[in-house]
Amino acid sequence: MPARRRKVAALTALGAAPLALTALAAAPASAHGTMGDPVSRVSQCYAEGPESPKSDACRAAVAAGGTQALYDWNGIRIGDANGQHRTLIPDGKLCSANNEEFKGLDLARADWPATRVSAGSYTFKYRVTAPHKGTFKVYVTKAGYDPAHPLAWSDLDLEHPVATATDPVAGGGFYTFSGTLPERSGKQLLYAIWQRSDSPEAFYSCSDVTFGGSSGSGGTTAGGSSPAPSASAPSDEQIEAGADKSTVEHHGHGDADASTSADPTTAAAAANEPKEAGTSENLAETGADDRTPYLAMGGAAALALGAAALFASVRRRATGDGGRRGR
Repeated sequence: MPARRRKVAALTALGAAPLALTALAAAPASAHGTMGDPVSRVSQCYAEGPESPKSDACRAAVAAGGTQALYDWNGIRIGDANGQHRTLIPDGKLCSANNEEFKGLDLARADWPATRVSAGSYTFKYRVTAPHKGTFKVYVTKAGYDPAHPLAWSDLDLEHPVATATDPVAGGGFYTFSGTLPERSGKQLLYAIWQRSDSPEAFYSCSDVTFGGSSGSGGTTAGGSSPAPSASAPSDEQIEAGADKSTVEHHGHGDADASTSADPTTAAAAANEPKEAGTSENLAETGADDRTPYLAMGGAAALALGAAALFASVRRRATGDGGRRGR
């Protein structure tokens, strides 16, 4: 190759290296969370204990999908949703977001533990372990909803979300925002969608609620007579205790970015902790394995060093050629 052409090739490679490094370093990290109030199904079952849940509904969910789904309570997501929720999630699989791991949450039962609510203003609390910008929308089921039938998109009042919040500020481990619940009676369901604006990723959760009466009056099982128990969220201690069994992100783990911790008191500690190797198939869908940033930056750095070495080699050759021509 002529010296001039070698020099052009080296300069091209050298110029591409910083661009590759910038693009890879800018890859979005994964956020994670679920509705904390009203308590989501997955959060409720995790609070009961993944290995020995107390309610009939949560025991059935574990029998259908296993315990790992509960340890991964903050990972009901679609990595490339980009607002196409109804296209990607078929009827009957809304609570799992069409994710096989969480299929137990789709069970059509009237005895899911429920949070007691009433019509009027309501303060929603979304438990988050990695905050990111985006929009929350919460929908309620229509009057006449039957929890003993699989949840369909047509069961939700999609034209009138009960809450919408864009870029709320996370504090104390929660996003908190206000909404208004309409008049309803008996057992209903709230469906929350968190669509990130810094990534196509979206998160989903189902929260069973009871309007009026006691929270245990929401109905019975399809084949039994036990009333639905009151819902309860997991404590911070429970969440921390099960974090090492989760395959998704907690307090910034999974994206090598401690600053994404929802609780600022954990950010500094997370920054000093060794990053765990991600094994979740969910993370693998979008390459959000916690090893990805390191591999990406390492690869880009290697490219930059290689390009620099090539440029130096070409320059030496060009100088040598010039010296020989001068002789």
